[in-house]
Amino acid sequence: MDDPVVGDPITRAMSDPKLANVLYHDWEASTYDEKWNISYDQRCIDYARGRFEHVAGVVKEPYGRALELGSGTGFFLLNLMQATVAKSGVVTDISPGMVDVAVRNGRRLGLEVNGQVADAEQLPFPDESFDLVVGHAVLHHLPNVELAMREVLRVLKPGGRFVFCGEPTKYGDVVARRLSRLTWWGASRATQLPILRDRWARPADGLAQSSAEAKLEAVVDLHTFDPDQLARLCLRAGAVDVKTVTEELTASWFGWPVRTFEAAVKPGALGWNWAKFAYRSWLGLSWLDAHILEKVIPDELFYNVCVTGTRA
Repeated sequence: MDDPVVGDPITRAMSDPKLANVLYHDWEASTYDEKWNISYDQRCIDYARGRFEHVAGVVKEPYGRALELGSGTGFFLLNLMQATVAKSGVVTDISPGMVDVAVRNGRRLGLEVNGQVADAEQLPFPDESFDLVVGHAVLHHLPNVELAMREVLRVLKPGGRFVFCGEPTKYGDVVARRLSRLTWWGASRATQLPILRDRWARPADGLAQSSAEAKLEAVVDLHTFDPDQLARLCLRAGAVDVKTVTEELTASWFGWPVRTFEAAVKPGALGWNWAKFAYRSWLGLSWLDAHILEKVIPDELFYNVCVTGTRA
């Protein structure tokens, strides 16, 4: 079978964001959890619940049936279910490969979860099907965010809630991309030096794959968001009780270069001590952002925006 990101498909995908999302995420599905350090243990359970509660408040009673848009491998909903935020779930994605992995992850965890390939702008579910709709880092991939939000409200039961987290802000995305490009430029060249090459350099085919990924990534990342404008979009779609919060300032300034550096070097070269350093540093900076900087820095300067609301 031909590699899905070479030849004619990728050429067509450059002008078709939905096809690009299918190709990119199908290609990434088998290694996505490893690439983004996704797990289904207490670390990520706490992270998912923390993001949810930051914008929507503490869950007093579990939601009944939940839907995730753009689920990827299931990171957000599966960890929320483990945190008893929802009792049962349906994971959806435009990428069949991602849905397959998400369903396998859910079954391995013993969760009541089903999966379906779905376009967020045309959800294949009846009206008033779900108590909760969630998504993490999905809205910026959708060509028509307002249309997707109308679909979210259609499939929610009256009083049902939506929660979307991990969406890039306009300013935060600019900073993250510049830091990532600078890190990639420096790391990919430094690791080719003779003294570093054997231990640190990625194989040539790995660098070629990363370049192909970057080519598609430029097509699948469609939007950045101003928090106030995102709230108004949700209100136009028909939502009520809409609220946005932002998070990650210094944590994103640290996190994106770290992730880029990890992608630029040979797999396994950095070791466990590096992983502990990176994670603990990110935790410390996240605490600084949440407990101090959020009180004094304008919302729009942070990297991520989360939004919640309900159906009337």
